[in-house]
Amino acid sequence: MAEMSETTTGAAKDATGSPGSPGDLGPFGPFGPFVYAPAPESRAVVDLAPSYGLFIDGEFTEAADGQVFKTLSPSTEEVLAEVARAGAEDVDRAVGAARGAFGPWSALPGSERAKYLFRIARIIQERSRELAVLETLDNGKPIKETRDSDLPLVAAHFFYYAGWADKLEHAGFGPAPRPLGVAAQVIPWNFPLLMLAWKIAPALAAGNTVVLKPAETTPLSALFFADICRSAGLPKGVVNILPGYGDAGAALTAHPDVDKVAFTGSTAVGKEIARTVAGTRKKLTLELGGKGANIVFDDAPLDQAVEGVVNGVFFNQGQVCCAGSRLLVQESVAEEVVDALKRRLATLRLGDPLDKNTDIGAINSAGQLARITELTDAGEAEGAERWSAPCELPSTGHWFAPTVFTQVTQAHRIAREEIFGPVLSVLTFRTPAEAVAKANNTPYGLSAGIWSEKGSRILAVAERLRAGVVWANSFNKFDPTSPFGGYKESGHGREGGRHGLEAYLDVR
Repeated sequence: MAEMSETTTGAAKDATGSPGSPGDLGPFGPFGPFVYAPAPESRAVVDLAPSYGLFIDGEFTEAADGQVFKTLSPSTEEVLAEVARAGAEDVDRAVGAARGAFGPWSALPGSERAKYLFRIARIIQERSRELAVLETLDNGKPIKETRDSDLPLVAAHFFYYAGWADKLEHAGFGPAPRPLGVAAQVIPWNFPLLMLAWKIAPALAAGNTVVLKPAETTPLSALFFADICRSAGLPKGVVNILPGYGDAGAALTAHPDVDKVAFTGSTAVGKEIARTVAGTRKKLTLELGGKGANIVFDDAPLDQAVEGVVNGVFFNQGQVCCAGSRLLVQESVAEEVVDALKRRLATLRLGDPLDKNTDIGAINSAGQLARITELTDAGEAEGAERWSAPCELPSTGHWFAPTVFTQVTQAHRIAREEIFGPVLSVLTFRTPAEAVAKANNTPYGLSAGIWSEKGSRILAVAERLRAGVVWANSFNKFDPTSPFGGYKESGHGREGGRHGLEAYLDVR
């Protein structure tokens, strides 16, 4: 995570940045820890229109039935814009446009498709500040995350797959891999623009055309991306964007003229999609939920491990499928690690996501906040010990303080179910075998982290973990060259890297 304020006294600054009481003494004087002045990013860099349409065949258009919905700012609950709501007829139009564009697009030499991807990547870089502010407004995550993590990765994915567009026959999938056709892509609200890049970039590089449905709570960055496609001169129909609700996503994934379905989201919806495409010719990749284990051994660099734990579960308010939401810490250092973790969490700043000093932003929606609240209440009711960072929650918007549960057992709901919020469950272990058994005791299999100074121990444990991604002495490290995906109820297939191309190619 980004730079935090230091504290060496027991006097805690709350997460909004207010100083300790005048009686607190220490190296920072009578007013407690150093206080950061507000550093707000300007909203003026984003020119929001009152309303937005669907993007079909290179043009913005109203929904066939005229339906619209409003997208809200999670931090203020203000209406940002009115957006057209796609229905079944709009899905037909968009899939038809993508089908019509597929022949000419797939016939282009890979080097020509690469030029469009490079243009898109450069425009994203040029508009990165605007897009970061937009994403923060619509999603609620801190500006320093959208600015320093999301947008650089978005551009990097388009650059990376632009490089693959004319090298597909050398990707290891046979001498003449062919595109599949029309790709239906449904993305979540936690990383709207990054999930778009993960899916659209390899699809276009492989020669497919796309119909993408963004989440109903975060449609704006996808619509701004549609404008980027037009600025890059992308041929009409190659990319189509359909904001809407679950009915639009269901109609899109079930459409008979779709050749490929890619979905990132909840395991429950992923299972529905799998049932829908079963028995069809459609190729399917699913990236679903997770309950990642972050394993800290007694020989780990503990200060570094605490930072990794914070980054692993409190990044993006814990609204991350691969979040390290279960901390497995060796019994002999458990008390030390938990104490250090609480001290660290007391320094996090919660508040305005557009403030460059903010560490914890808003929860994306009222529904998601209710889900987090339900599970944390269940944790207390089942006997786990709850601790929340001292912070003052804003009076408007959707907020939840960073929370740690100790005395957690594997039977607790908070240890089994995906919370998708800033909540950490702490369990202990004595031996590596016990750590592996507890880490694998989940229906999910997306991510894990291992903290130890012994490389041999890291490799031995990693080999036994049933997780698609295992980080060593780090967490939440992403790169467009590296594949990402899970096992079991975390889905199947891989996105990113050379492996991410296979999902969009006919390799028979």
